[in-house]
Amino acid sequence: MSTKGVAFVTGAARGIGKAIALRLAEDGFDVAVNDLATASAQLDVLVEEIKQKGRTSSSHTGDVSKNEDVKNMVAAVVQIHGSLDVMVANAGTTLDRNFGTSILELTPEDWDQIMGVNARGTFLCYQHAAVQMIKQGRGGRMIGACSVLGKQIIMPDVGAYASSKAAVRALTQAAALEFGKYGITVNAYAPGAVDTQMLMGTDAAIANGIREHFKARSPLNVVGTPQDIAHVVSFLAAKESHFITGQAMSVNGGLYFD
Repeated sequence: MSTKGVAFVTGAARGIGKAIALRLAEDGFDVAVNDLATASAQLDVLVEEIKQKGRTSSSHTGDVSKNEDVKNMVAAVVQIHGSLDVMVANAGTTLDRNFGTSILELTPEDWDQIMGVNARGTFLCYQHAAVQMIKQGRGGRMIGACSVLGKQIIMPDVGAYASSKAAVRALTQAAALEFGKYGITVNAYAPGAVDTQMLMGTDAAIANGIREHFKARSPLNVVGTPQDIAHVVSFLAAKESHFITGQAMSVNGGLYFD
């Protein structure tokens, strides 16, 4: 069966990452997926779901904040599937306790961990994907995970998380400028509140407060689903998006207007 290319989705064991991986498979991509080793069983299930859609797939466990892990995973994807055409740097963390935590109460270790996964992890994914795409010589798509909080602080006590997502937005713009000459577009998606295990895995009262806060601010009076984000990533990965680069696409139910 012909393929549109090979996509690699990090943080794909659940939530938005899983929805993206399945959507890209439906679009005709072969899809490699990543998450931490603790989620390997969930990845195995996802790989089988992708294969049931008629695409090839492979599972790659590793920590996106570690250079050698990302470098080795990209190499393994290419070895198994033959190329890398779409990198979706989706993996991220809130550290649970970050939401609802004042900057005065954050520890340096909290800050380093959130920045390590969300910002450093995206940087490493972009860097190693770009090296491979440039070597292939036919362009590519890189897509990162920003957030509405990376554009505007619309709720209190999210200092580290918001800072990490603002870094993703800036990095996406910088990478778009650098990699455009190679035919590589670099964009990000910037969701509002989305019903995922990451959000609902925080303290129940905090999660409920976040959900209601975002819902009340939306003109549509809704929060999003993982599939809402996957639809946008599907377009950004497609050939039809070739004239879009350096953008952080808002997918937030209208709670913040660019």
